[in-house]
Amino acid sequence: MLVSGKQILMHAHENGYAVGAFNVNNMEAVQAIIEAAEATKSPVIIQASQGGLKYAGVEYIAGMCKIAAEKSSVPVAIHLDHGTDFKQIMLCIRNGFTSVVIDGSQHPLKENIKKTKEIVEMAHAVGVSVEAELGKIGGTEDDISVDEKDAAYTDPDEAVHFVEETKVDSLAIAVGTAHGPYKGEPKLDFNRIKVIKERLNMPIVLHGSSGVPEESIKKAVSFGINKINIDTDIRMTFHKSVKEFVDKNPDVYDPRKIIEPARVAMKEIIAEKMSMFSSAGKAWR
Repeated sequence: MLVSGKQILMHAHENGYAVGAFNVNNMEAVQAIIEAAEATKSPVIIQASQGGLKYAGVEYIAGMCKIAAEKSSVPVAIHLDHGTDFKQIMLCIRNGFTSVVIDGSQHPLKENIKKTKEIVEMAHAVGVSVEAELGKIGGTEDDISVDEKDAAYTDPDEAVHFVEETKVDSLAIAVGTAHGPYKGEPKLDFNRIKVIKERLNMPIVLHGSSGVPEESIKKAVSFGINKINIDTDIRMTFHKSVKEFVDKNPDVYDPRKIIEPARVAMKEIIAEKMSMFSSAGKAWR
């Protein structure tokens, strides 16, 4: 069933777990996410980045996700990941996305607040949830790149001021993760998560979570993280599966036979993440 991002995240916030937000670029990824959510009885967020929308088209992504959500027995939100362009955000809302991100983290605090307030006012008027980002997360994801030296952790005082001014529904915080594959093991600032959670008392989000050790993820959830973004792990699983199949079956040219094992592999890793986030069994009707 299709629901808003706020419905999903408030349930996670009130019940002490995190919801996985999994990126899609094609039909097989959408199917894998929904099948994993159904199998584990997990609420789920299907999200698309600006790069994913550029590749597949907003209408195609929205259409596939809406069909999947409406046929599903678990709560599903459709979310724009890392929205930076006003027109792109409005286009997603018009096409049925139930949640969007306005990522103004590249701007000074005052400008970030201004841009976020503008999106919140527009989105809330039509029942769409808004996530914002405060602090700079290093690494590269599609059109967004932040050098490691420019990454900055979220300041708790700024977080309180930001939320009071913007009235966002959830806040993505920078606490030591990075976008893309990790060069070493990430070191999360768990105390910062705890402090921000206590002061905001609202859903908080962890970006750049692919590759973070399971123990760290579970600890972050216990300290109050309610939404965890996963993209790189899904891409790497897809790549590995397709490569293995093609290497073993060089004469097979049917795309259905080539991609089917990748869909199964993606479903398996997504289901593992749902159990790790403690969202398994949390779906409501």
